[in-house]
Amino acid sequence: MTLAPETTTLRIQLRPATPTTSAVSSSAVDDDWFAVCDLSMLIPGRGVAALLPDGRQAALFLDRAGRMYAIDNRDPFSGAAVLSRGLTGTHQGRPFVASPLLKQRFDLESGRCLDDDTVTVTTYEVRAR
Repeated sequence: MTLAPETTTLRIQLRPATPTTSAVSSSAVDDDWFAVCDLSMLIPGRGVAALLPDGRQAALFLDRAGRMYAIDNRDPFSGAAVLSRGLTGTHQGRPFVASPLLKQRFDLESGRCLDDDTVTVTTYEVRAR
């Protein structure tokens, strides 16, 4: 399922994860967040694709412990926007999603491909408001 922000009850917010966010004032940081969907759209163990303001897609995940993750929905190996449809799991305590096409696994916290260290996907900070 792909969600457009204008057709949802807005509760989950995303912003690109950047290491320098702490150096920015808190009011400017709050302006970087954008709403994508209602928390009820997230089901533990299943992904949801959300359309971002710039036309890209993010894949959102909720694990069984209630932690939320968001990564780029585009599989860098195939170019298809399918990571939200992948299987979730853990490897050495790290949450991942496996691409439904070529089965490469992507760490949901860092975006790093667990099967090819040279490949990463964009990660997003996620919060519920």
